[in-house]
Amino acid sequence: MARKPEGGWLDETETRAWQGLIAFAMLVLPEVERGHRRYGLVGVEYAVLVALNEKVFRLSDLAAALKMSQSRLSHRMSKLISRGLVVVRPCPGDGRASLAEITSSGRALLEEVAPRHVEDVRRLIFDHLDCAQAEALAEALGAVVSGVVSCPGENPPC
Repeated sequence: MARKPEGGWLDETETRAWQGLIAFAMLVLPEVERGHRRYGLVGVEYAVLVALNEKVFRLSDLAAALKMSQSRLSHRMSKLISRGLVVVRPCPGDGRASLAEITSSGRALLEEVAPRHVEDVRRLIFDHLDCAQAEALAEALGAVVSGVVSCPGENPPC
């Protein structure tokens, strides 16, 4: 349910929320990224390893699942492949598609990084929220992401 702007400006709540998001992006996300960099990864590469740890993906499906362009995924996959963390092979049922899979080295790195990642996310975010706030944050961010994904490149409403 979208809020209606009044007078062309953000209201007080919207302003506080927006400023909070900007501060979050400037302060919290770089801290999470620092944790990944200790292992030679950036956040999106960590996300790729997490997804591939769950299952083998077609590259196009992996890009969609991670909400990223195929070109961005391709760039990151090249780095992960060169480090021996993932492999890409032709899809047996569709010669036009490729499958991505985590390697044993990728899984070992993920097992090393994941506990630190969880510790950082808890320390930086969830230790400051009660259960109701965490649930509200999850719902609010889910709604925002759904709204953006449902109309990529368009100005709402789609």
